[in-house]
Amino acid sequence: MAAAGRLAGKIALVTGAGNGIGRGCALMFARQGATVIGCDLDAKMMGETLRLAEAEGLSIDAVAPSDLTDEAQVQKLVAHAAGRHGGIDILVNAAATAVFASIEELTLADWNKTLNAELSTVFLVCKAAWPQLKVRGGSIVNFASVNAYAALAGSPALAHCAGKGGVLAMTRQLAMEGAPHGIRANTISPGLIVTGATAPVLEQPGFKDNVFAKLMLKRLGRPEDIAWCAVFLASDESSWITAADFSVDGGAKAL
Repeated sequence: MAAAGRLAGKIALVTGAGNGIGRGCALMFARQGATVIGCDLDAKMMGETLRLAEAEGLSIDAVAPSDLTDEAQVQKLVAHAAGRHGGIDILVNAAATAVFASIEELTLADWNKTLNAELSTVFLVCKAAWPQLKVRGGSIVNFASVNAYAALAGSPALAHCAGKGGVLAMTRQLAMEGAPHGIRANTISPGLIVTGATAPVLEQPGFKDNVFAKLMLKRLGRPEDIAWCAVFLASDESSWITAADFSVDGGAKAL
């Protein structure tokens, strides 16, 4: 394990911290010395993250429930984080929800719900946090997906693919606009990570076989696999990296 303190003195806002990748990042960032403000739409799940942190002797500030599709709530969240802790150095946009359905079954409401949850939330949080990030520079870590590059047999992920492809493109633009202010913006493209949301999908007949057929490293991903990459991108170790995408997918994109 890397030495603790790689994020010491930094203030990190982590969305979707109640589960999965967001929880993994929030806990890992706290272990690495960051002051972490986590938020989630699900207050119960956010509470579980806090309990896990406390069990390790860590402290995480939490705002939940927090609906990131509501601009007023987003602005309130950012004001809380900056006002209570003195600013924001790191923004991790891990919150996301998607409806998985094929083109024949996907409704316009499903499409809009997915793009709103996977794309608009990133825009709203970045926009609200931008003035804080401009004060002393900062790092934005967004999440695309291997689905932004490749289709997976048996996965009806049309809206999800569009949303994550949008995040990939939007982050490059954020990097360009942020560079004069010392703001870096990068994406991580995870492969299939075992979370509360993906566990039921993995039990569908044949699905896991399709996933493993695309993996060079024959195991499923864990939230901490993604969190370690996020720590690097949030830290000063990556101070000359921006507009980049990091595949953390067991080799799936390359196979």
